[in-house]
Amino acid sequence: MAKLVWLPIFLEQRSDSTKPDLRANEVTPGISSPAAGPRAEVGRRVMGNLIKVLGKDLENCPHFFLDFENAQPTEAETVVWNQVNSVLEEAQGILAELQSYRGAGQEIRQAIQNPSDVHLQEEAWRAVCPLVAKLKRFYEFSLRLENALHSLLEALTSPPYAPTQHLEREQALAKQFAEILHFTLSFDELKMTNPAIQNDFSYYRRTVSRNRLNNFQVDSDCDVNNEMANRMSLFYADATPMLKTLSNATTKFVSENKSLPIEDTTDCLSTMACVCRVMLETPGYRSRFTSTETLLFCMRVMVGVIILYDHVHPVGAFAKTSKIDMKGCIKVLKDQPSTSTEGLLNALRYTTRHLHDETTSKQIRALLQ
Repeated sequence: MAKLVWLPIFLEQRSDSTKPDLRANEVTPGISSPAAGPRAEVGRRVMGNLIKVLGKDLENCPHFFLDFENAQPTEAETVVWNQVNSVLEEAQGILAELQSYRGAGQEIRQAIQNPSDVHLQEEAWRAVCPLVAKLKRFYEFSLRLENALHSLLEALTSPPYAPTQHLEREQALAKQFAEILHFTLSFDELKMTNPAIQNDFSYYRRTVSRNRLNNFQVDSDCDVNNEMANRMSLFYADATPMLKTLSNATTKFVSENKSLPIEDTTDCLSTMACVCRVMLETPGYRSRFTSTETLLFCMRVMVGVIILYDHVHPVGAFAKTSKIDMKGCIKVLKDQPSTSTEGLLNALRYTTRHLHDETTSKQIRALLQ
């Protein structure tokens, strides 16, 4: 275990590049020569043990610092960054509105219990309409977020660069991708703990249907036609509607770009998960964050990208062939205070698609129990 802790520190000392440190190869000539002496032999043993212990992770997992706090767009990133930024500027306002969403439960109960009281029916209607207008804004924002994600995926997977090179070179876009994932998990957490959302919308739809049957016109500021109401109903019926939006958007991106191998998209996701894990594991990287909020942000992004990968990749994130080190990611979360990470562990337990597949090892399932 000491070697596992030591490795990221060793890798941190090389330059920020995804290529192996060529200096490690300088010992190679000496290894095969008796004149190399005991120092070369020790170096050979250490590197051999590290590679044996860590296997493909040493080769495949990129180690670089992704600056979630200060990354600024380069000239090449500006067009996409501006497009996505115009969407993300609304994200905090959407979360604030959702967090303060209290629902019209009391007015609805009164109206249902007293169906012949016209005054109570009108009160319930007046209470529900502005709430449905909010729900419509949330849904419309999900469509804008879908378009923003499409633009980012296009930028972060386009030739001639590999996904790892994109993430390292275009950190401002990588940061925006992370912000979308952070928003998605935050929105879905709030939605899951607020049953008033579906109750309000269900009451609204029942009332509209009843009024239509009775040929009764009611003034409404909601401006939700039947087609929009159907789409909103499907959106809010899902336990994690924003995650489903991102999953569908990523799957659609892959299907529409047939000339682009699916691995380019899934590698972008797995690389982001790996980079977040390494930053959280490595003291040298963690110390560069100026706020504990950034650590939580990094954990949330890691979990978000794992869930997205699990939804999009054919065999998911938990299979042995997955490019995500799930044991390492879960361990990173469990090493943090439970108050910060229990919700994220629950997200892995309940919103992933392949956790309970036969290809998932018992050890990983046990870690998430």
